[in-house]
Amino acid sequence: MTASTTRRPAAGRSRTAVASVAAVVASMLVLSACGDQTNEAIARREAQKSRNVHAPLFKMLPKDVQDKGFLQVGSDMTYKPVEFRTNGKIAGIDPDLAAAVSKELGIKLNFNNATFDTLMGGLKSERYDIAMSAMTDTKDRQEGIDSSTGKKIGAGVDFVDYLNVGVSLYTQKGKTQGIDGWETMCGKKLAVQRGTVSHDLANEKSKECKKHGSEAISIEAFDNDSEAQTRLRTGGVDAVSSDYPVAAYAVNVSGGGKDFEMVGGAPLKAAPYGVAVPKGHAKLRDAIRAAVERTIKNGTYAKVLKKWDVKDAAVKKVELNGGS
Repeated sequence: MTASTTRRPAAGRSRTAVASVAAVVASMLVLSACGDQTNEAIARREAQKSRNVHAPLFKMLPKDVQDKGFLQVGSDMTYKPVEFRTNGKIAGIDPDLAAAVSKELGIKLNFNNATFDTLMGGLKSERYDIAMSAMTDTKDRQEGIDSSTGKKIGAGVDFVDYLNVGVSLYTQKGKTQGIDGWETMCGKKLAVQRGTVSHDLANEKSKECKKHGSEAISIEAFDNDSEAQTRLRTGGVDAVSSDYPVAAYAVNVSGGGKDFEMVGGAPLKAAPYGVAVPKGHAKLRDAIRAAVERTIKNGTYAKVLKKWDVKDAAVKKVELNGGS
């Protein structure tokens, strides 16, 4: 009896195991029939549909990029009009220029949304192949240095410079609080996007205030520019600092043009935006540079800048690491 009762459960377990194996095999067959459904696999299949091996600069690309057929692009898509979402679609200066570049290269450029201050880390970890996100070309970023701490955080990047912009200030409309430039920001509250050139410039100007015996600027840093605008709109700060195209767009569009006004005259610290390519990827960097140059020559570049009213930001020559 004892032997009999021990054998029966064993047989039962055997049948269950066989059934489990059969289920796993069936699942594997279904997955095999459907193909790999991971995001990366889906992106690869979609890229193969649009890959153009006859595109003018396809052969300039590294072999692995040619085979893959796409580049993962890190971008903070909350920065109107440079990059943003509208009705579920990506729009703006950078996506339009990226589309023109992709035609020259014959591959897709897939935009991935992230907060701006995580983009350099995303390049370091190879989450993204490149970053295109109104990123100002600076020596610190080229060398992989965190400008706020001075610490080395990675190998750095090479920049393909494609726009030249400066930093602007804006306030609530009709409520400038006496602000007419950075010299009058001492003791005032300022909102910026974290990790941007505006953030760096605000820290510099605040130190100057203290150096000359004035009260420091009270700086509030946010994950994105939209949050900074909301803070100003509700009266939580006296002004916002951001790149000129973003500031101009906010002033012209927010509240039908009734929310904000530009102060301080011409933009300060004009510097280039660059496509960031991790160090050690010179072939990819040079292909992107050649693609931007072709968009300038064929007139697509000028059309994009005219569409977004940033013609004054045009570059005549596509520099590598032209920032200071």
